[in-house]
Amino acid sequence: MLHEPASTTEKDYGVEYKTRLGVILFIAYGLFYAGFIAINLYDVKLTEKIVFLGMNFATVYGFGLIIVALILAVIYNHMCTTMEKKLKAADTSSDSEQKKEVE
Repeated sequence: MLHEPASTTEKDYGVEYKTRLGVILFIAYGLFYAGFIAINLYDVKLTEKIVFLGMNFATVYGFGLIIVALILAVIYNHMCTTMEKKLKAADTSSDSEQKKEVE
């Protein structure tokens, strides 16, 4: 039985962009989550109020955290995929130009 990689990997064209974007989105989500923690620490009465379809504020905010995390994941994926395609196209076009110059 061979122990080889399941798939081949290519050059990662957008590693800097993806890292920066990931950190920005992580900080944004962290602030949103910190708001949840702060409300639970300092205003417990607010978390008990019924705000939507019989659910209290804490439950609605918790579902909001989950939904926001999913939305941020979709945004991250879309933006990274778009940038990778753009950078790859630019790199391959510059490679072909360099090959022409060598010939």
